[in-house]
Amino acid sequence: MKYKQLGRTGLYVSELCLGTMTLGGNADAGMWKAIGTLGQDEANQLIARALAEGINFIDTADIYSFGQSERLVGRALKDIGVPRGEIVLATKTGGVMGPKPNAQGASRGHIMDSVQRSLERLQVDHIDLYQIHASDSVTPIEETLRALDDLTRQGLVHYVGVSNWRAGKIGKALGLSEALRATRFETLQAYYSIAGRDVERELVPLVVEEQMGLLVWSPLAGGLLSGKFGPGAPVEEGSRRSNFDFPPVDLDRAWPCVAQMRAIADARGVSVARIALAWILAKPYVTSVIIGAKRIDQLEDNLGAVDVVLTEEELARLEAVSALPPSYPNWMVDRQNASRIPLPFTPVAPD
Repeated sequence: MKYKQLGRTGLYVSELCLGTMTLGGNADAGMWKAIGTLGQDEANQLIARALAEGINFIDTADIYSFGQSERLVGRALKDIGVPRGEIVLATKTGGVMGPKPNAQGASRGHIMDSVQRSLERLQVDHIDLYQIHASDSVTPIEETLRALDDLTRQGLVHYVGVSNWRAGKIGKALGLSEALRATRFETLQAYYSIAGRDVERELVPLVVEEQMGLLVWSPLAGGLLSGKFGPGAPVEEGSRRSNFDFPPVDLDRAWPCVAQMRAIADARGVSVARIALAWILAKPYVTSVIIGAKRIDQLEDNLGAVDVVLTEEELARLEAVSALPPSYPNWMVDRQNASRIPLPFTPVAPD
């Protein structure tokens, strides 16, 4: 297991992060039942196994099974007896947590209420990485940033991040943080898979330029890239995809990727899922890849991805089959910068 610097901070996190969406769902939890219904014993087993393999980074959210995931994570860490300083604990707020109008969003009121409830459920006195889970179209960015700055000054939160925001809004937030001398977003949590590379258009250049950590969610596209599915194959009954078809994927682009990954996986004697994860782990701008599981064997297979180092030839094949179609202004920027090769420049003295 490798450890990478979290954005510009001095904190190091494992290249794989344990996601906890599969914890806590029940018959009354709507879509969370489809994602996972693991109880305390299963949570303890998954978390203990992940920690034993070197994972020091756990990601959850208040909206996951409406607080149940946080509760199970907090109890598991107590049951296992993990020293608080050995774990980087991340959670999120912003999703719809109830029927009332203020039970969602990134307002100061909702953030201040949410962080206290998350701390109680997690049974900790601080959250290492607190992330705004959704792009709130109502709350001014300044209000959100001021609230997060207060939380860091109080020591309740150490670092802050954002998830599922457009590049322009993140850029504006970073500029406002500097102008306000407020804490800034150090991470972006975004959907990224070999079948969904849209993040590369605007968000990857932004996080590279601004030295933000990139945390990847759903690297297997909700199980679609696990190798269990393919053209004409029936969706496995009881699988996540059979009950919750998310994130949306262009199947005409996905199946050629799966076919190419399967060929590489078969030649190496590993699962297709490991190849899908290894492809993302090879990206230098990715800080940590969030993996989730319902069973220990699924977790162990995903953990094995850190030992798969793809060759240049294999990476080239995967890049070619999954390449994004040209989009404006990217194709024009590339065209106009074709001659701007970063070579040493020797000025010519005027006559």
